Amino acid sequence: MVERETTQQRVDGPAGGTASSQKAAEPTARRDFGLLWAGQSLSLFGDQFMTLALPLLAVTVLDATPAQAALLPFALFLPFLPLGLPAGAIVDRLPRRTVMLVCDGVQVIAFGAIWISAVTGVLSFPLLFALVLLSGCAVVFFQVAYTSFLPGLFPEPGELHTGNTRLALSESTAKAVGPMAAGPVIGVLGVAGALVANTLSFAASFVTLVLIRHREKPPAVTVRERGWVRRDVAAGLRFVLRHPVLEPVLTCGTVYVLFLSMVETSLVLYCRNVLGLSPQWIGVVVGAAAAGYPIGNLASAVLIRRLGSSRALMLAATVSVLGIVAMPVLGAHGALGAAGLVIGSIVHCVGEGAFSPTSLTLRQTQTPPELLGRVSAVQRFLLWGAVALGSLLAAAATALLGLEATVWIGALGTILCLPALLRRGIRTATLRHS
Repeated sequence: MVERETTQQRVDGPAGGTASSQKAAEPTARRDFGLLWAGQSLSLFGDQFMTLALPLLAVTVLDATPAQAALLPFALFLPFLPLGLPAGAIVDRLPRRTVMLVCDGVQVIAFGAIWISAVTGVLSFPLLFALVLLSGCAVVFFQVAYTSFLPGLFPEPGELHTGNTRLALSESTAKAVGPMAAGPVIGVLGVAGALVANTLSFAASFVTLVLIRHREKPPAVTVRERGWVRRDVAAGLRFVLRHPVLEPVLTCGTVYVLFLSMVETSLVLYCRNVLGLSPQWIGVVVGAAAAGYPIGNLASAVLIRRLGSSRALMLAATVSVLGIVAMPVLGAHGALGAAGLVIGSIVHCVGEGAFSPTSLTLRQTQTPPELLGRVSAVQRFLLWGAVALGSLLAAAATALLGLEATVWIGALGTILCLPALLRRGIRTATLRHS
């Protein structure tokens, strides 16, 4: 298969290092990964508090409309549009751990300011929007550095995929447990309790990054001539757009995320306004729906071994789309609406849980080390930029057609990602694996 041949060449070459040097580095690499894993697990858990807290804060404390509340995810992901591609060029020239430390510090400041202004009564919707926008700028650089950092710890593809799977499993667990824990916290302490929890989670992530010992090889010193950012960005774009496997995978993901974000942006208020659920039950619905992620994460390695990366991605995408379409279909049945949403979302999350680490490992192993930041930036620009646009579409659709119609449009739109994936590069790789 193309992916495996290319990966083996890179591991055996100078970039991979010798077997003895990799073996000697294992204890330190595993310790540092444990710190990274712990810090990100806490941060991801705190993020799930914001899934419930931000829209509820907007509509209950600031008297915002549902359409205005839908603009908050737009503010969080909007920075990926202007900053996503330049961030890759910049991160490739800086120590990635340092970038992550700065970004975590900005997150502590942003969410701490939201909490302080909320409890003192000075918070307004424009201020909330601006602070979420600041947080989004930090997310751009953190995500580019974060996904480019792990290959330096684990040059061997098997260990790299194991690390990606564990991080994805933490995200899955956070999505499952976080909202269920956030519901009672918000019910007892209000949204201020959720804001504090998220702020502390970023502080914990900052501390774990400080304790990591691994230091990357300094990037090659190059003269920063006028226009270097544009040229570096163009190199990353050319690599992705001309790649026979990465391009269809990223196109599929972009279309998928664009419409999925319409569903996810509307889901909390859909449960509240359409289904009439309390914050506690909303947390149960959103959290229980994420139970499929760990199943998909754990199944991804088995699918790759048995089917190859390309077929595994095709199967995972199909399962995910079927689950999303089932959400409004099953959720429309009156009293069974909440249960229907959970069933459809569990199926969707199984597919997405298998797709995510598989596509990430594929991207990391198919990309030269010097381009990792830029290729990661292209991926984040497309996918997270699609989240921003999808959230904006959700706000417009909610204002014009209502929450229920928005969920239907988003669910049916995800079907379009499947033709985008079944391109020549994917089919050729599948035939070679066979």
